[in-house]
Amino acid sequence: MDWQAIWVSARLAGLTTLILLPLAVPVAAWLASSRRRIAVVVEAVIALPLVLPPTVLGFYVLTALGTASPFGRWWQQTTGATLAFTFTGLLVASVLSSLPFAVQPLVAAFAGLDRRLLEASAVLGRGRAGTLLRVTLPLSRAGLATATVLTFAHTVGEFGVVLMVGGNIPGATRTVSISIYDSVQAFDYATAARTSAAMLGFALLVLTILYSLRRGRGARWPRP
Repeated sequence: MDWQAIWVSARLAGLTTLILLPLAVPVAAWLASSRRRIAVVVEAVIALPLVLPPTVLGFYVLTALGTASPFGRWWQQTTGATLAFTFTGLLVASVLSSLPFAVQPLVAAFAGLDRRLLEASAVLGRGRAGTLLRVTLPLSRAGLATATVLTFAHTVGEFGVVLMVGGNIPGATRTVSISIYDSVQAFDYATAARTSAAMLGFALLVLTILYSLRRGRGARWPRP
């Protein structure tokens, strides 16, 4: 078992989830309530990682983070380091690839709330931020939990984007999925089998949690 790769995956998934949820909540709240046409475009852009091949998304992210791009050059001049093939660059890519898994469950949860409760909060003098924190989020706990679990699980299982942007650097960007791939390439099927069995158990646990939330709260979410 490649414990180093497991630690990198767990760290990457944890940080991605911590970054994405505070960003996803206001975006999802706006998408759930907005009637503007631009909201459809924004929602489509957020959903792109669901339909794009991971290698395509990884290519564009790698290009954007490379030193040939304005952002990549600015980052190198500011920090003295590059983003491509580093854990920081991998984190940026993971945030982008997992964005729909954080936003879409929250949009579904927010859209299903009783609008009268939100209107009552506004009448009582609470602004949008207060209503979101005091009313919307407490009533959307199942959606928030679903977004958290899906974001973490998707990041752990990502392969294409991780390989394209982070490469395969042990202890830095080598994740569990890449470790399994390397074991198969080296004909080390025993190690690949053990790591795959651990991932299978993790996936079963994630699905059990999600279906428990669905039965307990009636929450809806997109299939991963």
